[in-house]
Amino acid sequence: MSHNTFNTLQQFKVGRKTAQFYSLPALGASLGVDVQRLPISIRIVLESVLRNYDGKKITEKHIKQLAGWKPRAKRNSEIPFVVARVVLQDFTGVPLLADIAAMRSVAGKMGKDPKRIEPLVPVDLVVDHSIMIDYFGSNNALNLNMKLEFQRNQERYQFMKWGMQAFDTFGVVPPGFGIVHQVNLEHLARGVHYDAANNLYYPDTLVGTDSHTTMINGIGVVGWGVGGIEAEAGMLGQPVYILTPDVVGVELKGELRGGVTATDLVLTLTELLRKNKVVGKFVEFCGPGTSSLSVTDRATIGNMAPEYGATMGFFPVDDRTIEYFQGTGRSEAEITALKSYFKAQGMYGVPNAEDVNYTQLLTLDLSSVTPSLAGPKRPQDRIELGDVKATFTRLFSEQSTSGFNLPPEKLQQTFMTSAGTPLRNGDILIAAITSCTNTSNPSVLLAAGLMAKKAVQAGLTVPKHIKTSLAPGSRVVTNYLTKTGLLPYLEQLGFNVAAYGCTTCIGNAGDLTPDLNEAIIQNGLVCSAVLSGNRNFEARIHPNIKANFLASPPLVLAYALAGTVLRDLMTEPVGRGKDGDVWLGDIWPTNAEIQALMHEAMDPEAFRSNYAEIKTNPGELWNNISGVQGDVYTWPSSTYIAEPPFFEGFDMHPAPMPVVQRARALAIFGDSVTTDHISPAGSIKESSPAGEWLKAHGVMKQDFNSYGSRRGNHEIMMRGTFANVRIKNLMIPPLPDGSRYEGGETLLQPSGERLSIYDAAMRYVAQGVPTIVFAGEEYGTGSSRDWAAKGTQLLGVKAVVARSFERIHRSNLVGMGVLPLQFKGTDSIESLSITGEETYDISGIENSIRPQQDITLTIHRKDGSSQQVTMLLRIDTATEVDYYRHGGILPYVLRELLAA
Repeated sequence: MSHNTFNTLQQFKVGRKTAQFYSLPALGASLGVDVQRLPISIRIVLESVLRNYDGKKITEKHIKQLAGWKPRAKRNSEIPFVVARVVLQDFTGVPLLADIAAMRSVAGKMGKDPKRIEPLVPVDLVVDHSIMIDYFGSNNALNLNMKLEFQRNQERYQFMKWGMQAFDTFGVVPPGFGIVHQVNLEHLARGVHYDAANNLYYPDTLVGTDSHTTMINGIGVVGWGVGGIEAEAGMLGQPVYILTPDVVGVELKGELRGGVTATDLVLTLTELLRKNKVVGKFVEFCGPGTSSLSVTDRATIGNMAPEYGATMGFFPVDDRTIEYFQGTGRSEAEITALKSYFKAQGMYGVPNAEDVNYTQLLTLDLSSVTPSLAGPKRPQDRIELGDVKATFTRLFSEQSTSGFNLPPEKLQQTFMTSAGTPLRNGDILIAAITSCTNTSNPSVLLAAGLMAKKAVQAGLTVPKHIKTSLAPGSRVVTNYLTKTGLLPYLEQLGFNVAAYGCTTCIGNAGDLTPDLNEAIIQNGLVCSAVLSGNRNFEARIHPNIKANFLASPPLVLAYALAGTVLRDLMTEPVGRGKDGDVWLGDIWPTNAEIQALMHEAMDPEAFRSNYAEIKTNPGELWNNISGVQGDVYTWPSSTYIAEPPFFEGFDMHPAPMPVVQRARALAIFGDSVTTDHISPAGSIKESSPAGEWLKAHGVMKQDFNSYGSRRGNHEIMMRGTFANVRIKNLMIPPLPDGSRYEGGETLLQPSGERLSIYDAAMRYVAQGVPTIVFAGEEYGTGSSRDWAAKGTQLLGVKAVVARSFERIHRSNLVGMGVLPLQFKGTDSIESLSITGEETYDISGIENSIRPQQDITLTIHRKDGSSQQVTMLLRIDTATEVDYYRHGGILPYVLRELLAA
């Protein structure tokens, strides 16, 4: 129901009609606040708080607090943010659907109406994470890969079809349409929403179960990635609670130079913003240079907000936004409403830096950006194109977190595979034009196509042993590459369309040939991958490829042609063509050549007809999937989908606060442990606990599929927790050469027996011994995987103690009832001499807790001595206190819904 709090329910003109909206200028007048000086991202969140006022969860105090936002105030108040919709991808969406299905099962068992559990906002699940690059380099690759995808994932897709018929507001975009963030940008996002019952317009806002949900910030939509557990609460009527954020303004000046891409810009910004520590903050772009960027350039920058650590990378709505909505086939009525609404709110156009109060203002001259890559292990480690060879050479023998610590003389050695392929360190084995980051951007894809045309005409080829793939973010990309005549040239170089999905960027590159794997392992080679993605953490792309570089699509193509990162493309030829040496400048397209083809990429009718097929022609493979019927899922026997255990023994009254005494260390980790390390999404190793479980349940190795595809089964996911082949548990003694053992093992205490982390955890659980995980800086960085927290909880871990946490993972730990504790001051694993042989008590939370209070960790050492250490409880808000008291967000929400 509408209300008129602070006399803010006003009217505005939308074309020829008059409609209502909650006016922020009117709110400012009522409260005596100059809202026009607030960052636009804060204003959009403020509109949601104002519009959703109910006097209970959202009060006048909340409205006043946010309207009075100060740039550098202490951040201790929480914002109850009600979103307009939720987006999911299938890896995170399936376990979310399983949790809600389990809630309905509980309701049914308790004699309650299962339909009480129903999404209260629209939910769209886009299937994009399931397809793997098994076939490549042929015109039949897409068809063959999709057939395999459906064969492997039939049980998951049946479950999705049950969800479509069971829930009124749950929709699915089937496999083969594109990547969730690009589909969201091109199709799902409406700009503004219309409440017909109240003749009311309001802005599009959302959360998504993928950290790169922030791509939508490129069109002025406030949204970010959350864990599935938070998203469930949001879709079931709970506000998404966040601490009032700092807002860092980034003033852009000038324009990008010719030959410089949006990828080069975003890698530069990632480096800049990481150095300025924007973790957990809103980043908002302003200044005259911003207007020179297309929406697809902006979306590239918004997409990589998780890589620079921000909650968002936000761009205001302006004329470029309207042009994009027109080019992607939105209706005239929608476009008129979008422009009219934002003008009525005083939020249309990119502000100048001096017109807005920011917590901090950074400046970047776009003309200073140079062609770049990032790697070999982190997206913030930018390397100028001319420095790639020298950087790899230095890191090859460097002893550092980025280095490989190998003898320098080995760098130039050549090894032969059993198939007769010469192989050297630095050789590129995977080259993938993939991921949401760049495949939404026609300027870089057309650049890659034009480069392919020039390369083919010059007589260049890609070495046959390189695994090449093109996985566009939507089918529209194939449409315009075909219309411009560029696709055949990409195909001649091996970049055939192999999938419409995330593929290589999320570890779905598929395997290398056996002879390449054997040669890498036997000779300890550091081979490379180049991809147009956003993540390059160790073992993410392929477990045997150690050096992974992020680059623009044309640079991916250039390095595929060169075949190695040990060729300096600024001073050495890319390769030898039919008329001699071919240099990068010979095949690099000009801006004029790219712009001449851009009209083919923004064809409104192509977008409309493509997305109409979601309902009219989703494909024979999807049509042949049949799902279970009914309001309550029957949980058939499956190694893909299982009823989650989070509601076992559920009672309407929460249990007493947990006591953590005489706990043991399950693992001790260093800095930058990612959610890839905690909960891997790639292939399942046959000898791992998950592989052993699958074999015991009759699943053959070739049918293992991936961790990501099996996220709907907790038996797999808890066994995969901390099972990454690259994770380094500091409890395991160093190897003879001083390096650290890699793999998910630990030492069971007090015996010292060496076991997988899963097996040790189950021993501790059986003995009733609580466990703790210790870590360094930036624990939980990377993708927003809820299973990183869910698996931690199912292993019996009661607390994670770290120097610092990445935003989403910290929130997810609280949501699963696991305590996040932060070292204070200079305290660390090293300074406190924590080895894992101690036992630990946590005190200060027995009776009640409050946000960000001090608690005490008592360390009991083997020699009988004890040490008390004050730690910061990273339960940040009062609502998170409630979640923890209830054992997590899921039982909290279920109790609330069933009590209604």
